[in-house]
Amino acid sequence: MIDVQSSWGMETNCRLCFRKNYAKYEFFRNPLHFFPEHMVSVSNVMNGNESESQLIQTFLSSSSYPEVHGYLHVKEQGKKSWKKLYYVLRRSGLYFSTKGTSKEPRHLQYFCDFSNNDPYMLVSGKKIYGAPTNYGFCLKPNKAGGTKDLKLLCADDEQSRTCWVTAIRLFKHGIQLYQNYSRPYSNKSVCSALTPSPKRSVSENSLVAMDFSGHEGRVIESSAEALSVAVEERLAWRRKSCLRLSSPNSPTGSQCLTPSTAIHMLQPWFHHKISREEAQNLITQQGIIDGVFLLRDSQSNPNAFVLSLCHGQKIKHFQIIPLEEDGEIFYTLDDGNTRFADLIQLVEFYQLNKGVLPCRLKHNCIKIAL
Repeated sequence: MIDVQSSWGMETNCRLCFRKNYAKYEFFRNPLHFFPEHMVSVSNVMNGNESESQLIQTFLSSSSYPEVHGYLHVKEQGKKSWKKLYYVLRRSGLYFSTKGTSKEPRHLQYFCDFSNNDPYMLVSGKKIYGAPTNYGFCLKPNKAGGTKDLKLLCADDEQSRTCWVTAIRLFKHGIQLYQNYSRPYSNKSVCSALTPSPKRSVSENSLVAMDFSGHEGRVIESSAEALSVAVEERLAWRRKSCLRLSSPNSPTGSQCLTPSTAIHMLQPWFHHKISREEAQNLITQQGIIDGVFLLRDSQSNPNAFVLSLCHGQKIKHFQIIPLEEDGEIFYTLDDGNTRFADLIQLVEFYQLNKGVLPCRLKHNCIKIAL
């Protein structure tokens, strides 16, 4: 980063942008998602419910010798061509086999170690370097040498690339990464032990739902009616918000035709007029973990929307269909079984309930890709 910044002139309009990566420590929570069985070999046998913790300890402990193996494409030095070879990643470094998939010492040739190299994901490697796929990564020397010393590699899919890069990070910075991951949890446990949980006051416990729609106020004793009134008040507030958006001075006034078609426009999870491929790139950039999502306009149906959601290392797309009933517009993901007055209500529901989705909505993508 310092090398890049040092090349900027005094009058240039350059800036550094940082983006949250939701998958930064995800391999500590779900290691089996990052290390497929067919790519990883460990020295000890794992079984039962302890397999995940044992897998992490295997990578962190210097006395164990895990191994990652599989095919990678490598860019040949001084050439534009790429060559597919069988690679083996060990604690001592990265090697490639000179004879098929053989791991015999006489067939393994040294490629590089990690004491003086750091792993980085490639952005647009297929376009810039002519890589066979877009799942590229590189090993960059710590010394200043420009791009000529880069070792460019390319995997066949995102899961394979994630496995290789994660394993290299663990071999190089494993203990430090685990301490960084554990520190917030240890601080929380200390704070919770020192700080007693807040208690509700007597006045808070005596609060009741009230209805002031008539000439006199009355206490709502039915919990179902109280919930219905709360929902109605929330919808009324949203309609007022949309009326403010639809004022002549509002930048989105021309788009705010009805409350349900405008209230979502300023939400951070909504991306106006982006394609399916752009949505997938945004989610990939912010972490391929369960629950990362965004909403966008549908390209096939101008009146509909699409929920793009990551689950199981894959990005899935669900169409949100508008339904009209008694002059009111509703939105649904499940053919009308569950209906919502606007997209905010839909997102809030699926943040709390999985419903027909493979997982709950957890992390929304930022509006602009940095």
